[in-house]
Amino acid sequence: MTLKRVRTPCIGVCSTVFGDTVCRGCKRFAHEVVNWNGYSDAEKAVVWRRLDSLLKLVVGNYIEVVDPQRLQAAMEYQNLRFQSEMSPEGWVPDLLKAAGHQNLDYPAFGLRLLVDPAEYSPRALYDLLSAEFYALSRAHHERCFTQPERLINLVQQAAEELL
Repeated sequence: MTLKRVRTPCIGVCSTVFGDTVCRGCKRFAHEVVNWNGYSDAEKAVVWRRLDSLLKLVVGNYIEVVDPQRLQAAMEYQNLRFQSEMSPEGWVPDLLKAAGHQNLDYPAFGLRLLVDPAEYSPRALYDLLSAEFYALSRAHHERCFTQPERLINLVQQAAEELL
């Protein structure tokens, strides 16, 4: 019996070592990067689901995955890396990055472009998706970790003023 390990989202471009609270590469939170090897498979799956849901939201603004099977088959045929833990929308950035500044036949990959291809090369679209994904990840981190601390500080300040 072979156990399937949950892979790391790491893409080898970690910015948390420079003090970022959200990695510019994989978009995980710094504490998730540090503690990843100690996480259970269930904890890792929660991180993957968050990353996938945010990336689906971003990709869906620019590209529709019309045929997920065609996308997977074409990416495998082209020998392109994609994270099996992600939805087909989560694979799109890897395709765009690999295409670079070359033209991309989106329908051949089961995709429908929702923006004017003359405005965005695949690489420019990848950069845009990555920036928006990073912004959403930072906003999520802010909402989950920074704002509660601010709220606690405000409550503590108000309590001190009352005393």
